[in-house]
Amino acid sequence: MEGLDYNVALAVFFPWYVAAEVPSNMMMKKTRPSLWLTVIMSAWGVVMTLMGLVNNYPGLLVARMALGLAEGGLFPGVTFYITMWYRRHECGYRMALFFSAATLAGAFGGLLARGISEMDGIGGKPGWAWIFILEGLATICVAFAAYWVINDYPETAKFLTQEEKDEVHRRLKLDRTSLADEFNMKYFFHAIQDWKIYIHMLITIGIYTPLYSFSLFLPTIVSAMGHTNNKAQLMTVPPYVAACITTILGGWLADRHKQRGIYMIFFCALSIVGFIMLISTDQPAIQYLGTFLAAMGIYPNVPMGVAWNGNNIGGSTKRGVGIAMHVGFGNLGGVIAAFTYRAKEKPRYLSGHGTLLGTITMSMCLCIFMTLYLRRENARRNKLLAEQGRTLADYTNAEKEAEREKGDYASFFRYTI
Repeated sequence: MEGLDYNVALAVFFPWYVAAEVPSNMMMKKTRPSLWLTVIMSAWGVVMTLMGLVNNYPGLLVARMALGLAEGGLFPGVTFYITMWYRRHECGYRMALFFSAATLAGAFGGLLARGISEMDGIGGKPGWAWIFILEGLATICVAFAAYWVINDYPETAKFLTQEEKDEVHRRLKLDRTSLADEFNMKYFFHAIQDWKIYIHMLITIGIYTPLYSFSLFLPTIVSAMGHTNNKAQLMTVPPYVAACITTILGGWLADRHKQRGIYMIFFCALSIVGFIMLISTDQPAIQYLGTFLAAMGIYPNVPMGVAWNGNNIGGSTKRGVGIAMHVGFGNLGGVIAAFTYRAKEKPRYLSGHGTLLGTITMSMCLCIFMTLYLRRENARRNKLLAEQGRTLADYTNAEKEAEREKGDYASFFRYTI
């Protein structure tokens, strides 16, 4: 490949990835998680394996597009799945644990790529082809087991006793305040008419653009500091490990304090410092430290952002659509990321670092806005209730039932800040 061929090959993945997300979550709601997640996992495992067999550029582009279509439902699907098992202030830590696998994948991906590339020539295949083939086959094996391992809902979980199922249902009902849980297309339209979801979509694209830029180009950034390609692959591991630790710790602290916005603002600020270090000097040690801070700020905000948005969407179908909109729009950042770092700007990549500094700053400003708005809205609803001489505990089941289709606009709903 030459010129922008590599960047285009990266970019064509994302439109198909995004297009799959809302329909995928609706299909998972319509069918069941164990079936749908197995189907899409098997599909992208097959496509990944076949990517190792392509022998021309058009074939690579088609395979990348098919991979995006197959894989698009995973992250919004799993995050939606988590919300069906845990209370709002228990979701963030679980989502962080799930997403920490992505940071570890970034760490061990470099090690695996370095090791598997030594298979160059075996079976007449280049080393890069074996990376796709082996990782694709491993995915298919996991997909085969997933159908029997995944429990769809607390009500059907085989590992729970009936008493435990009743307790999970009670806790979720208390937390979700008896809002609508059935599948109905009107909740799809409720989601696409909610302005708050669009703010979260903008926050997300500002975070996912540097996320994908790091995933795609961190070895390139590190090699530009004066290291060989093989050494650069190994040097990408420590920043990912640090990001994994902050992702889990941030999710745990946010759940414990029942807040999201203030933590997202902090992590945005941390990544801003990292990008300033990358763009403002040509000293390799300072730049490498900047990659740590940038990664430690970006990665925790991915699960925390989807938890924050999901916490504040009332009703499971609207929540499923809203999460898919959130993640889907954010993933368009991958298209931007594919062209952020260009070979002709080596070694400083000033426009690349500057672009990511701008997107993450936008996200921080919008997080500040949403935090202030949600605090004010909760206070307004509390004031109205106090003027009636009532508290949230005074709501009867009949009163909640009357507002069950209003979602997060129900008078008894309170936002996570």
